[in-house]
Amino acid sequence: MRMAVLTTLPPGETTSALATAMVGPSFGLAGPRGEAWTAATVAEVLDEERRGAPGVHVCRGLFAGRGAGEPPDFARGLPGFRACPPDELPPGFRSGFWLDVPLIDMPPYLEYLGERLAAAGVTVERVAPLSSLREATALAPRVANCSGLAARDLVPDPDVVPLRGPKIVVRNPGIDTFLIEGPPEPDRTSYHPHGDIVVLGGSVRESDDTTPDPAEADAILRRCAEAEPLLEDAEIIEHRVGLRPGRPSIRLEAEEIDGALCVHSYGHAGLGVTVSWGCAAEVAELLARA
Repeated sequence: MRMAVLTTLPPGETTSALATAMVGPSFGLAGPRGEAWTAATVAEVLDEERRGAPGVHVCRGLFAGRGAGEPPDFARGLPGFRACPPDELPPGFRSGFWLDVPLIDMPPYLEYLGERLAAAGVTVERVAPLSSLREATALAPRVANCSGLAARDLVPDPDVVPLRGPKIVVRNPGIDTFLIEGPPEPDRTSYHPHGDIVVLGGSVRESDDTTPDPAEADAILRRCAEAEPLLEDAEIIEHRVGLRPGRPSIRLEAEEIDGALCVHSYGHAGLGVTVSWGCAAEVAELLARA
């Protein structure tokens, strides 16, 4: 059986390359299905980390909130859990807890995944944008629609919306733990170290504009430096903007199109990496049933 990935962009130029890529816990994805996707992805990524996959590392990090509160019950059973005492919290935060979770530096990881595809005999083919899924089902009897934001027009699915997410990469001034602020808000503080670099984020807005905004970047840098003073004068080495595929819920289901089987998997918003392997396994299972 021949398998191919059709894409309009090389992997290094996709939104996935801009992901901060913390793998679990998702917090915003409740229910047994989402929990299963996350658990399967964490297990796979930890196995990759043990095998030395490029870009994958386990990192200790602080999940912090500006309001008072107790850690969620499920977090207490996660690796490395420890409630954060007040003297360890950054300025402006009132609660938090520590966990050990996998992080992924996406550019080298995407290159590694491409090598795995090639080794499995799967080709990656650059194509012009398709106008409909029927173009894909005319090429193959089984199709996985993992088109992300493009699903808005390709399906079409008007529930898919672009969520602007700036990525600012700075030279690491000596940080070895991450911080992520919860609950999710349009503007929040987050930074994640990946060896010699630190990825700063924490801004999500519905917009299709990918133009870097200096004022937005300054605000992100200011919030991060307030939480971690080492970042105050960090050297910026990259500033790009990606568009996450937002949707009220992830769509993962099978549909028949002109006699062909199409399995949809899109609408992951900012959780694409967190549930990637779990969703991929379910897609493969649905495709194999035909």
